[in-house]
Amino acid sequence: MKTQGQRIELQNRKSQKIVGVLEHPQNEPVGTAFIQHGYGGFKEQDHVLKMKDAFLNNGFITFSFDTTNAFGESDGKYEKATLGLHYEDFEDVANWAQKQEWFVSPLAVTGHSMGGYSVARYAEEHPDKVAFCAPIAPIVSGKLSWETHKEFAPEEFEKWKEKGVLVKPSSTNPNNIKRSPWSHMEERLLHDLLPGAEKLAMPIFLYVGSKDTSIPPKHVQKLFDAIPGRKKTFVIAEGAPHTYRTEKDLSHLYESMDQWIKSL
Repeated sequence: MKTQGQRIELQNRKSQKIVGVLEHPQNEPVGTAFIQHGYGGFKEQDHVLKMKDAFLNNGFITFSFDTTNAFGESDGKYEKATLGLHYEDFEDVANWAQKQEWFVSPLAVTGHSMGGYSVARYAEEHPDKVAFCAPIAPIVSGKLSWETHKEFAPEEFEKWKEKGVLVKPSSTNPNNIKRSPWSHMEERLLHDLLPGAEKLAMPIFLYVGSKDTSIPPKHVQKLFDAIPGRKKTFVIAEGAPHTYRTEKDLSHLYESMDQWIKSL
C-alpha cells in the first residue's frame, strides 16, 4: 500500500533539470531508498518499478528519477550519456535528497546496469551514508564491459569502433533511436568498482540474469568475491536476460529483493 507519488524537479551540477518521483509508504517509514535506471532507461520501466516497489512495500520512502541524457523527462540527449555523468547525476540526487525534510534514514540505494554501477560507487565513496546497497546487473568495470562486447557481439563492436557510432532502436520503445558514440565506450575505461569494493561493508544485494550478455554473471561474481565480510547476497536469475520484461523475470526480481529487504 502506498500514497500517490509526487513529481519533483531539481538540478544537477550542470544546471540540467532532473525529474523524479517521491513516494511514501502508508505506514511510518523505516528508511529511504533511491532508485536509478540504466543506460537510456527511465523511471517507469517495469523492472525499475519492481525495484522501487520492493522497498516501498517494505516501508521505505522511495525517490526514483530520470537521469539526464536518457529517454525520460530529464534534460539532455542520449548521445551525450556516459557512465561518469550517470554517476554524477546519482551523486547529485542523493546529496540533495538527504537534505530534504522528507528524508528518513537509514539510506538504501538500488540501480540497474549503469545505475547499478552508480549505487555501488556511491556506497564505496560514501560508506558512512549508505546502509543498504542493491546493484542490479551492475557494470563492474569498463574493462570488463569491453570484454563482454567482444565476447557476445564482436562484429558489432568492431563496426562501432570503425564507424564511430552505433545506431539501433530501443528495445523498450522502438520509437526511440539510440545513437551511441564510440567515445561512450572509451569513457567507460575510466571506471572500475573492484579497487574500492573493500569499502562495501554494508549489506549488499547483487542480482543478475544467467542469460545476461551485457553483464554476465562471471563479472558480477568478481565484484561479489571482492566484497569483504558476510553481509552479501548474490542471486542469479535462471534464464533472465539483461533487462527484465516477462512476468516471470519481473516477479523473480521483486521477490528476491523483497526477501532480502525483509532479512535486513
